[in-house]
Amino acid sequence: MSPTEPEPRPAPPDPIPLHRHAEADLRYIRTAIERAHEFTSISGWGQVLVGVTAIGAALLAPADLSTDRWVAIWLGEALVAAAISVSSAALKAQRLGLPLFGVAGRRFLLAFATPAAAGIALTAAMVRGDANALLPATWLLLYGAAVTGGGAFSVPSVPAMGACFMALGVLAAFAPPEWANAILALGFGGVHLVFGAWIGRRHDG
Repeated sequence: MSPTEPEPRPAPPDPIPLHRHAEADLRYIRTAIERAHEFTSISGWGQVLVGVTAIGAALLAPADLSTDRWVAIWLGEALVAAAISVSSAALKAQRLGLPLFGVAGRRFLLAFATPAAAGIALTAAMVRGDANALLPATWLLLYGAAVTGGGAFSVPSVPAMGACFMALGVLAAFAPPEWANAILALGFGGVHLVFGAWIGRRHDG
């Protein structure tokens, strides 16, 4: 090649077919729609904290389920857990710039609240009827049903967490009463710790 001759320009790349652009756009739109219908504001680290407080409650609660102190400790733990869950979800939603009670959030809340309301009513009836031995199974089963139902509008690990609570509820229904605190610690403590850490690592906190 003569030094005065210009170097040949490389051939331009083949244009991307139009249907490839369309496929990429459809994938993006589909992903955006799926995320819009997922309630992703559940705080994994908030659930870890709930697990820690539940283990503390199990250590403080007496072995005798018939005492008022046992009921008071676990009902107090339920209120603490609810406060942690709501506040941590609100903080996560604010940090991510997501609406806490958008379409997915309202669906999650409705699916969660129905079994939770049943649990509140049954708890009052069982305490009044001196049937405290049935409370651990009732709490775990209905909380598991609430989490599983709400989890249909959240990330896949949430309904899986609910299924674990329900399995422990079945165990509590047939276990001796003296196992109650250990099973509740395993459920409200251990399950929240494991799944909370998973959600926290995999879903932005």
